[in-house]
This record gives sequence, structure tokens and C-alpha cells, in this order.
Amino acid sequence: MTKKDVLELKRRLKKDECTFTKLCGCYVNGEKKRILNLEETFLNLKEEEFYKYLEIAKKTLSGTVGNNILQLEFPLDEEKPGGKQQFLMGLKESKLRNEGLLEAFYQLIIDNYDYAGNYLILLFHDAYDVMTKTSDNNKLDESEEVYEYLLCAICPVTLTKAGLGYLEIENRIGPRNRDWVVNAPDTGFVFPAFSDRSTDIHSVMYYTKDAKEPHKELMEFVLGCPPKETATEQKHAFQNIINNAVRDEEKSNRVFMEIQESLNQMVDEQAEYKDTKADPVILTSDSIEEVIESCDLPEEISKTIKNSYVEKFGETPPVVDHLLDSKVLAASAQIRKEKALVEKVQQLQEKLEEVTALKSDSFLDTSSNDQQPGADVDNNLSIQSTEFLDSEDGNFDVILRVKPQKVQEITYEIINGKKCIIIPMSENEHADLNGITTF
Repeated sequence: MTKKDVLELKRRLKKDECTFTKLCGCYVNGEKKRILNLEETFLNLKEEEFYKYLEIAKKTLSGTVGNNILQLEFPLDEEKPGGKQQFLMGLKESKLRNEGLLEAFYQLIIDNYDYAGNYLILLFHDAYDVMTKTSDNNKLDESEEVYEYLLCAICPVTLTKAGLGYLEIENRIGPRNRDWVVNAPDTGFVFPAFSDRSTDIHSVMYYTKDAKEPHKELMEFVLGCPPKETATEQKHAFQNIINNAVRDEEKSNRVFMEIQESLNQMVDEQAEYKDTKADPVILTSDSIEEVIESCDLPEEISKTIKNSYVEKFGETPPVVDHLLDSKVLAASAQIRKEKALVEKVQQLQEKLEEVTALKSDSFLDTSSNDQQPGADVDNNLSIQSTEFLDSEDGNFDVILRVKPQKVQEITYEIINGKKCIIIPMSENEHADLNGITTF
């Protein structure tokens, strides 16, 4: 079952394309008592009700495959007479007309659904005429098969918040009447599953709104399928394995980030092949060992991570995509970006220092060997003209030769629109301009 299969079903849930034949349901209160049953011909519903129920059905086909939407497989025992799969097959084939099967189905959910509060069980019946498609996804005007299925949605029913409102009859502001409102489905399923545009009676599509708490009691006791973890649960378990092995929080976060980068690289490498039909990358026991080795971890920590991983995921290794944490990857990318920026700044600073040093050598030659005869090395300043410069460096009109301690006092200013070099002189200092002592 792929995202494409789910979207194909969901896109049909429109006013002009919807083919739901029947809608049945049961309203249950917080004490697990049935308040009412409902049974409607779907296409005969009032328009407002029609769209509200249609929206609920759409929600059951929403979310991420592997996280909010799981494909559960029936064990062989459940496909035998008396098994849950056979029970659902009978319910589907009855087209929701068998009251005994409906009552048994409602009671099965009531007995096992772990929810404290009122809720509404809804059951839709549909028959989808699956049209043949060409390789370029164009539909042909011929039917490939009729996909008959049940869609179940379990919706919490909650009381609106207390508050003040306008009481029209009394024409005053007073306490608002509180109503019981049907919310979006918390859990649901589609049976049989729709896989590769065809009926798959050996599996069921299970929906959960909260990927952290997917109501596994329904998977096991209502559908008869082995409970399956969502991507969120797998990701959380994987991070716990790292945390328990490393223990130090700061180091653990760094290790987890490095492993996330390695896993993301595995996915990117497969994406380079541009094969959309390729099976997703599975993180096997051998694969996790390669990932750990790439992180250069201590042997003891590496061994602990591998053993814990095999114990947790050995029989059913997860898809790599399910273990990726987008927030951690984004943080890692930001850290790399900032690190690269710091390195770039350091390179520029080193470059600037080199350039500054070269200019200092050109403008401010502090070598005592370049002093005029008789000049005071410590206290004299020499300024030479263009005539002298022509013999040494034709790129400059003025060269200053000062003692190193004097360099930091020199400033540059624009005075009357002209660039000026300001050299402060103390009483015991002298200046030499082309061999002439000026002061």
C-alpha cells in the first residue's frame, strides 16, 4: 500500500464522485452504553450532513503512510472460519444490511476501545469501479475490477466549552447552551486494503490521528492483527537506544545527530537512482553496524547500540525514513552552515592580516638599515619624495619610515576634501623630509 493508493481513494470522496451506498453507526457514552444506532442511505442525506460525513471519511484517509496510516496483515488463523478477517468479510458482503453482524461489530469496539468519553462509531460501505490506467496514468474507459470495501471511523464526541452568549428569545446575554459535538476521527480503518490499485483481502489499512498512541488494542482485538508501531514510535524507541547507550545527554545528542546524518545519506543515495518504484531502504542489523562504524564511536557504546537495536527491531527492521528526525537534521544543517561560515571568516581574517602586513611593509618600513646617515633611530621620522621613490617603488608617492612604536599613533583623515596622514609628534621627536630636518 502506497501513498498513491491512499490518495486515489481519497480523491473520490467528492459530491460528484462519491459512491458510498450506506452509512451505519452507533453513539456510545462514557459509560460504554449505546445511546442510539443510525442507518442511512448515504446519497439521500441532507446536503449539510452529506458533506460533514464525507469530511469524516476523508480524515480517515489522511496523514503519512507508515505513521498515521499503517498496513496491517492478518495472521493465517484470523482468515479461517471464526477469525476476525472472516467476520469483516461477512460484514462487507452484507453491504451493512445484517443487523446481527453490525451489533456484534459495535460491541467488539465498545469492549476493547480504550477511551474515556463519548464517541461515535461510523461505518461506510462503498464499491469503487477501478478503471484501467495506461503506463502514463491515463484512464481507459473500461473497468479493471470493482473494489468493494468498508470504511470505519471512530470519532470522539465532546461537550462544547462553557461561556456566555446571546440568548435570542430572551434578548439578553446569558450562559450559552453546551452541545455535544462530533470531532474528527481519532481512529479508523479501511477493509480490505487497497494495494497497487487492487483489493488486498489479507490486510487492512489502519488510521490513527495520534501516532504516539495509536490504540493498539483495536489492532489486536478488533481487527485481529499483530500490533504495528508507527514511525513516531519507532523514532522514539531508536533515540532511546542511543540515549541509554551513551548516557551523557550532550554527547548523546551529538551522536544521535551524526547517526541521523548517516541515515539521511543512505536515503539520498537511493534517491540518486531516481527509481520511484524501488523498495524503501530498510535499516537491518548489518546496516546499523555500518552506520555506527561511520560515527567512530567507542567499541563498548557501539556494541551496546547494536545489541539493543537487534533486540528491539531484529525481527521487523524499520524503514530508514521512519527513523529520520527532520528537526535534528535541520539543526545539523544549521550547525554545518555556521561552522562553514566561521571557517570562512577565519580565512578572510588571515587573508586580511597578510594583506595588512604587506601594506605595512610598503608604507611603514621599520628597518634600521634604511635610515639616513646620522638619523636618530628611536626619535626620527623620515618622509621621502617621489624622486627617491622612483628608484625603489614607483607605485607610491609617499613612504613613511617610523619606529614600530609610532605606527599605532598614525591616523588617516579627510581634511578639506583631501586625504591626510596625521602623525602626532612629541617634544623629543624629530622629522626628516627628504634629508631636511623640519622639526
